[in-house]
Order: sequence, then C-alpha cells, then structure tokens
Amino acid sequence: MAQTQKKHGDMGTGSVKKLLLQLMIPAVVAQIVNLLYNIVDRIYIGHIPGIGAAALTGVGLFTPILMLLNAFAMLIGAGGAPRTAIAMGQGDKDQAEKIVSNSFTMLLIFSVLLTVVFYAAAPALLRMFGASDATLPYALAYSRIYILGSVCVLIVLGMNPFITAQGFAKISMLTTVIGAVINIVLDPILIFLFGLGVRGAAIATVLSQAVGAIWIIRFLTGPKTTLRLKKEYLKPEGKIVLPVLALGISTFVMMSTESLLSISFSSSLARYGGDVAVGAMTVITSVSQLASMPVSGVCQGGQPVMSFNFGAGKKERVKEAFRFQLLVCFGYTAIFWVLMMLVPGVVAGIFTSDATLIQYTTWAMRIYMAGIFSLGIQIACQQSFMALGQAKVSLLLACLRKLILLIPLIFILPHVVADPVFGVFLAEPVSDIIAAAVTAATFFSRFDKILDRGAGKV
Repeated sequence: MAQTQKKHGDMGTGSVKKLLLQLMIPAVVAQIVNLLYNIVDRIYIGHIPGIGAAALTGVGLFTPILMLLNAFAMLIGAGGAPRTAIAMGQGDKDQAEKIVSNSFTMLLIFSVLLTVVFYAAAPALLRMFGASDATLPYALAYSRIYILGSVCVLIVLGMNPFITAQGFAKISMLTTVIGAVINIVLDPILIFLFGLGVRGAAIATVLSQAVGAIWIIRFLTGPKTTLRLKKEYLKPEGKIVLPVLALGISTFVMMSTESLLSISFSSSLARYGGDVAVGAMTVITSVSQLASMPVSGVCQGGQPVMSFNFGAGKKERVKEAFRFQLLVCFGYTAIFWVLMMLVPGVVAGIFTSDATLIQYTTWAMRIYMAGIFSLGIQIACQQSFMALGQAKVSLLLACLRKLILLIPLIFILPHVVADPVFGVFLAEPVSDIIAAAVTAATFFSRFDKILDRGAGKV
C-alpha cells in the first residue's frame, strides 16, 4: 500500500515528462498490441487460399458492430477513469472505488443487452452495411461468434483504463499483451490446422479476450491494486453512474460515429466500386488504426497525470503534460503520413495476396491518408478536454469531424468530382484537416480558463 500511495504522490511531485513516459509507453504498447486482435485475424483471413479476398471483405463488414461494442465499453472506461483519477487527486478513495465498482456493473449490463440485440440483428445489419451474396456468409460466420463473446470484450476495453488511471500502466499493458499472444498463437491453428476459416479467427479472438477479462478481474480484486472492486459498491447509483456517462459520452460518440462512418464508407463504396473497393477499405481501416490507436494510447497514458494534477490544482504541471502529449502525438502522425505516402503497396501486401486488391488499395490509401498528419493534433486536444472533465466541449468536437464534416462529405463529394470512388476516399483528408484546425483553436482559447476555474467546477 505504501508503494501505491507513493506512486500517486509522484503524479503531483515527480518529473512530469518522466511520469508521462512511464505511463505512455506501456499504454501505447497496449494499444498497438490490442490492434493485433483484429489485424492478425485479417492478415490470416486475407491469405486463406481461394477465398481470401472475399473472406477479408466479409469480415471487414463486421467493423460497424465491432466499433459499437467498443463504443459502449469506452463509454464507461473513458468516462469513469478520469473521474476516478480526479477523485484520487482530491484524496477521496471511497468515491474512486465506487466509480470503479459501479462502472464494472454497467459494463455487465451493457454486454447482456448488446449480445441479444446484435446476435439477432446480425444478418439484416450486415446486408445494410453492404454485404453481397459472396461476402455475407463470411461476415455472418465471424460476427455471431464474436458477438457471443462480447462480455469479455467490454470488460477488457472498459476496465483496463481504470488500471492505468491508478498508475499501473504495465499491468494494463500486460492485459492486452497476454491476450494478443494467445490470439496470434491460436489463429493459424484454428484457421488452417483445424480448417475453421473465419470461424477459427473469431473463436481465437474471443478466447484471448476471455483470458484478458479474467486477468483484469483478478487484479482489481487482488492485493496489489490501490482501488478494489467491492461487492458493496457494485449496485449502480445514479450520482455515480450519471457523471461517468456524461463524461464518457464524448468518446462514445466518437466511437459509435466510427460505426456510422464505416457504414457510410462501405455502402458508398459498394455502390460505386463493388466488392474490391469495400475490400480496400477493410485494409485501409486496419492500417489507419495504426495511426489512431497509438495516439490514443499516448493520451490514455497522459490522462492520469493531467487529471490528477488538475484535481490537485497544479496548473503548470497540467500544461507541461499537455505540451509533451501534443508533441508526441503530432510527431507520430507526421511520420506515419510520410510512410503512407511512400509505401502504401507494401502495407497492403501484408493483408492480402490478391494482386487486384493490392493495386486498388495502393491507390486508395494515398488519397485516404493524405491528411492523417493532422490527427495527432485533434486527438491530443480533444482527449485533453476529457482529462479535464470537459464533457460538453469534448462531445461537440467529437461530433465535428465525423457527423458534421466527414459523413456528409462521403455522400456529397462523389457528385462533385469526376470519379465517385475518388470522392468517397477524398472526404477523409478534407475532414481531418478542418477538424484538427477547429479543435486546436478551441482548445487553446479555453485551456487557461478551465485551469483557472479548477476541478471543483467540473
């Protein structure tokens, strides 16, 4: 206990950059490893002899449902973890443990409801997303198995931020590392050795997530955690749950609109470019997560330091943490942009051996990724609003890029430019750059005012 108390004391007194690196590096590794759950599945599926391209496209059509599951998990995780860190910064351990325990219960409730709804609605939803007769069987086979294991997915994604918020970034990292290693080992065994195809990929993912969920529950009920899951705090209380939902709604909107965004892309590309265009989008979506998720990991690692010092009223430490976070996020996405402009074909070849799909994806990826360098600025500023408890502003900015800009542009630009498919892909960089500029301007105009008001006004 003395060690954990010192850990949280260091958030308010130690070197800010050192603390950030200690938390950011494991969080980034965790996010990258977490990507392997879906990317490894798609790499193996894309290389199944004879059916790889169709199977890859089919599994990609499950993306909107996958994103909705993740959105409900992060509604709790992204809303509860900053609240927990602020409560710890204010010295209120009981309040922090109530938040952790209430959040766990809400994740269980969500998982039951989502499993029932999505399992029943999967065939109709996949058709709506653009599944053809050739791709629907693969999409349905993968989705129904994954949906049955959604309780594990929600626990892993929703509760892991509470471990990071306590300063146990390495434990949080191990959650995803252990699961990803199991997934990587099981994928080729179940897909190829046992001949289960896309079903094998889904089974491997669910089993690995189940191990991660058990790991999290054991840690949060064990002796090493600072904040414990307590039976007496599991019953949801409105005064605990509602502030968590209010703060988490921004991230929920961001992730759920990713689902709507995926539907918009898939349906438009199916209309203008057919299965090959949808298949290219499956690859591009996977690659784009290599930009967004590490940046999210940087912000996830920085959040406890910013939230704790905000709760403790240490404004200069909050500013220093934000500046470092912004520099890292922008630097990473700028390097990523250069790579995507230079070698998109090499990246596409990792996911499929189909020459036609590789050629099409190479062309499309350069268009789609043209504004990816600005993503680091947008996420760093928007997630900093979250760390400071600014749910309303964060929600508005979450809506800006996707709901106000990107989704309308997906349907408008194909009628403006000569090549409709080019217009669909062009919508992404246009919205990226505009949203980043507006988000940064909003953040810098409000940052000092938020710090002056303090956590007591959140």
